[in-house]
Amino acid sequence: MRIGMVTGEYPPMQGGVGAYTDILVRTLAGQGHEVFVYAGKDAVSSDSRVVIDQRAERWTPGVVRRIARWADERRLDIVNMQYQTAAYAMSPWVHFLPDLVRNVPVVTTFHDLRFPYLFPKAGPLRLWIVRHLTRASTGCIVTNHEDALALKQLPHVALIPIGSNITERTPPGDLHRYRQRAGAAPDDLLIAYFGFANRSKGLDVLLRSLARLRADGLPARLVIIGGRTGSSDPTNATYASELDALIAELGLTGMITYTGFVPEAEVAGFLAASDATALPFLDGASYRRGTLMAAIEHGCAIVTTEPAVPVPTFVDGENMLLVPPGNVTALANALSRLYHSPDLRERLRHGARALRPLFDWSRIARDTVAFFEQIRRR
Repeated sequence: MRIGMVTGEYPPMQGGVGAYTDILVRTLAGQGHEVFVYAGKDAVSSDSRVVIDQRAERWTPGVVRRIARWADERRLDIVNMQYQTAAYAMSPWVHFLPDLVRNVPVVTTFHDLRFPYLFPKAGPLRLWIVRHLTRASTGCIVTNHEDALALKQLPHVALIPIGSNITERTPPGDLHRYRQRAGAAPDDLLIAYFGFANRSKGLDVLLRSLARLRADGLPARLVIIGGRTGSSDPTNATYASELDALIAELGLTGMITYTGFVPEAEVAGFLAASDATALPFLDGASYRRGTLMAAIEHGCAIVTTEPAVPVPTFVDGENMLLVPPGNVTALANALSRLYHSPDLRERLRHGARALRPLFDWSRIARDTVAFFEQIRRR
């Protein structure tokens, strides 16, 4: 199949849509498909099989019209636009791409359905413009149950999850070294948190839970893996400063290790070396969370929050522990259970590993192409 991929982020930033697109197109190319990418001005391919065909300086109406011509010139079978509210420099014009590409089906992959900022007092237009994109697209791919529920009235929607962008493995013999780097003694409860400091991810709740564990006499430590704030949300820096003040207030300064941005293999090493991975999302556990996919991929003992909508594959006590969002006591109690029960830790690790095939990139690519074929037949 000749696939045209339109994306505002490529290749990977530190995670996010860019990393998803990069892994997906490489997997598609490895399965024998021809993939042509229309991306932003800074795009660079990480794989010789993937052609960065065109680059857009800005996502203007003229660029959107050029994408329509490009689809015809390349004789594409499908155009797949990777959509996220913050991508494409918040351009409103990309929402009308399906209206202009007339000879080739356009499938939009929605990484979220949040409404973009357009201009002051845009009001209902922000909601309308995203809804227009969902209805104008020949087909829609959603990555999580929340968005699938929101689009359930549309005729051609597929739920295809994201996979982990941390695909490398760390040899088991290296895990002791990673615990040492995190400042953890053999008998400590080493808790891992992976991801940027974003208010929706509940890191402040985790810090308060860590303080409660230590007040109860548990030798708990926290390793925060990855870059501090990322580049897509300017409010992350403000939140990170608030966290610094909270750490000082709770007396946790010596109990936390920051890795900073590290290569994939080191992320994998810190996750695998930890006794628990805590991801206390305030909006609940979801397929949209790449950090949760990474914890599943690496077979972690996961403590996270109850999903906002039913997610049948997430089973409390079997493949993760689920606690109410924002509940410091419940999170501390769940982590304490893991400290006192090696058997529970192992059961959760086994359960997480059993989930891996659902988020395997080869499966994701095959399911994506199967949906493309379904859309073409219709």
